[in-house]
Amino acid sequence: MQPHDETPHVPGPSIWPVGFAVGVVVLLVGLIVSWWIAGVGAVLALVFAFLWVRDLTAGTPLAHAPDVPPESPTGANIPADQGAAALPPTDPSERYPRSKFLEVSTLGLGAVIGGLVTVPAVGFMIAPAFLKQGQKDLDIGPITDYPEGKFVVATFMTDPGAGEVSRRTAYVRNNGQLNGQPSFTVISNHCAHLGCPVQPNGPLNENGKKQMGAVTLIPTISIAGFGCPCHGGQYDTEGNRTSGPPVRALDRYSFSIRNGHLFLGKPFSVSHVDGTGASAKIHKWTLSFPGEHVDGIESWLYPIQPPH
Repeated sequence: MQPHDETPHVPGPSIWPVGFAVGVVVLLVGLIVSWWIAGVGAVLALVFAFLWVRDLTAGTPLAHAPDVPPESPTGANIPADQGAAALPPTDPSERYPRSKFLEVSTLGLGAVIGGLVTVPAVGFMIAPAFLKQGQKDLDIGPITDYPEGKFVVATFMTDPGAGEVSRRTAYVRNNGQLNGQPSFTVISNHCAHLGCPVQPNGPLNENGKKQMGAVTLIPTISIAGFGCPCHGGQYDTEGNRTSGPPVRALDRYSFSIRNGHLFLGKPFSVSHVDGTGASAKIHKWTLSFPGEHVDGIESWLYPIQPPH
């Protein structure tokens, strides 16, 4: 029998803890940015945790096959009846020393306690970022309130319960019919430079103002595009940048027609628009923050969009 070694096992240097830490960081960042990134982080953390535990148990009785008899230090094993007095039978529990059992159980219990403490805390911090994201489709009135070929300034609340702080503005133009269906241009008033509210370059018809609950409609008389009063950004009537610091065209809203009413959906970003009106070709992109490029080499600086 091999004598019991009371010297504690000390694992050698390892990079697995570093990999485990990186996996946890990627997981936490992914919970905020993207679910697939969180999945990658979870896989990394699990893989490196397994490798780390394997290193911790390497060289201990836990890592040895219990039924392989050790060789005598001086050669072959000597039968007990031919040599010195044999040692008393070994208690089977000694194959897994108590100190090692306590070490592994302490690590496991610590991991469970850490998870019970960390998961709820992280959930309370991160979950709100994923709840009620975006907005519900908003009814901004019957399509008859939008004369063909004219822009109407529509202001509305994305969350009436929150009050005026949720009020938004869009410039809506009825483009007529496209393949037998109504076509609309719905442009956001957030400048693509720093998000300032752009204004129509033209007079409004205040006498034609309509109020329908939380929605206000003011038709324009004529406009020659849109301008930002903050830093001089200019856009044409399709929202394309014509001058100034903006990096792309104005964002737009998706829309749908239900029971003769115009409903606004989720906003999206636009790099540029070819053509005009119903025949315009819109180069759509995932909604990005002001100042961020959505195409070209510059867009590589913004590979991931956090929840909006």
